[in-house]
Amino acid sequence: MSNVGITEVVLRDGNQSLLATRVTLEDLIPAAKKLDEIGYWSIESWGGATFDVCLRHLNEDPWERLRELKKAMPKTKQQMLLRGQNLVGYKHFSDQMVSKFINKSAENGIDVFRIFDALNDIQNIKFSIEEVRANNKHAQAAMAYTTSPIHDLKYWVDLAKKIEDIGVDSIAIKDMAGILKPNDAYQLVSRLKEEIAVPIHMQTHATTGMSAATNFKAIEAGIDNIDTSISSMSMTYGHSSTESIISMLQNTEFSVDFDLLKLDEISQYFKKIRTKYSEFEGSLKGVDVQMLIRQVPGGMLSNLESQLKQLNLENRLDEVIEEIPNVRKDLGYVPLVTPVSQIIGAQALSNVIDGERYKKLSIELTKLISGYYGKIFGEVSENLKEKAKLEMNPIHKRPADELSDDFLSLKEDLRNFCIKNSLKDVSTVDENVISFALFPYSSCDFFKKNY
Repeated sequence: MSNVGITEVVLRDGNQSLLATRVTLEDLIPAAKKLDEIGYWSIESWGGATFDVCLRHLNEDPWERLRELKKAMPKTKQQMLLRGQNLVGYKHFSDQMVSKFINKSAENGIDVFRIFDALNDIQNIKFSIEEVRANNKHAQAAMAYTTSPIHDLKYWVDLAKKIEDIGVDSIAIKDMAGILKPNDAYQLVSRLKEEIAVPIHMQTHATTGMSAATNFKAIEAGIDNIDTSISSMSMTYGHSSTESIISMLQNTEFSVDFDLLKLDEISQYFKKIRTKYSEFEGSLKGVDVQMLIRQVPGGMLSNLESQLKQLNLENRLDEVIEEIPNVRKDLGYVPLVTPVSQIIGAQALSNVIDGERYKKLSIELTKLISGYYGKIFGEVSENLKEKAKLEMNPIHKRPADELSDDFLSLKEDLRNFCIKNSLKDVSTVDENVISFALFPYSSCDFFKKNY
């Protein structure tokens, strides 16, 4: 009988996808203790947007959240999502900052680091992987899955081989838009199992309605681990239901020995949580075919809707949605994942409002084209290259090599901020300095409220 591992995502990606990460630590702890008894391979409890939201909206210290969740779940490996050199932010940070962040994350309770880069540029994840291994933690490199004329089966297998050569503990297929079709998953996982020695994990969202079938075909192909979310916090923008997947595997060679009654108890708890935080839930009912047709993630759609509403241009949304694939094509078919998806969405919006494609380029799009986010696998249109050159000199080396943000300087900046605002000196705690470096405005507001 094959043993399929399950990573439960309700504490991070599950509530991030459905409830904008607004569930407080106080409401997560009771469930965390019960989740620890189930027998998951890991529980994703941190990373992604949790860091930002804790400081910006919940008035919580994200480091304290991690420590408390680890304390509540001592039996189960705690997992986080890390954006390579972006860490949990939206720009690149220096190697010094990456090293410090990973060291403190490991020290505070993270056991498994799922590391990805929006451009699938290995140079943007290599250092993070090495640092995780240096801290004796599990380094999992994730491939940001997308489809295009240049992203074929050979591309993914070649990328996985290059990642394996770095020295990882596992490789994940990260299907953030839910566009990985069941038969494609079977072919991809089958080839990876033939060519790659390390375990293969997979995350796929339910947004397009294919996730259960995709997970099942991946399991048939021999995948080692899949992500699921407890049933009352599953589907739509989220993931396949943990209980549904387990039930599908009963009486098969892939059976998972979980207690459905214990899972139901957890599900009933989160049913109340979902109701309590319903104001943060997205409007999606059923499935989102925009993902399948144009690969436009739900987060992009909601953000664009909000921007157009502020401009009193709600009636232009369909035009912007139509423009997004054009911009993506001109940028070499980059994956639509944070932070690249936000950059492309903003440019598509600008193109529509201006009534002319690329009348002006955003600073971030210029940086993306010029190599400051990493190497783009596909070909950028010559028109965009020339426009970008007029604004910024391109670079041809690893973006992080351009950076020099220094931890001690940041520590001194935070100390001066505390003196200026008559606060307790929070710079004596390294975790506070990291928070300050990642999100200076949100963290300063947090320190003012709490110190």
